[in-house]
Amino acid sequence: EVQLVESGGGLVQAGGSLRLSCAASGFTLDDYAIGWFRQAPGKEREGVSCISSSDGRIYYAESVKGRFTISSDNAKNTVYLQMNSLKPEDTAVYYCLADPLALCSGSSDEYDYWGQGTQVTVSS
Repeated sequence: EVQLVESGGGLVQAGGSLRLSCAASGFTLDDYAIGWFRQAPGKEREGVSCISSSDGRIYYAESVKGRFTISSDNAKNTVYLQMNSLKPEDTAVYYCLADPLALCSGSSDEYDYWGQGTQVTVSS
């Protein structure tokens, strides 16, 4: 059974940092792309970043480039999202999603599996 479990969210002041983790089970990261998406109340879901461990492709949304870093630890079957210089507009529920086709699509519809989400709140 494929499972994704996010952790690491919380409340942080603007300018602070958080590291989100996405622990995967039921599959190996080499076979999937893992995307991070976020959704704030009243806003559309937004693709934040994606990593395809098999070929090293990494993508970032323009809004987070230079501030967020995605990485994977295949030994732990875990993907991380290091978020620095956080802004109040980064406040959202963050989800990790898995795509067995490893497309790293910017649309969450292309991903087959979702985690439960973790809340990130950035205060000004």
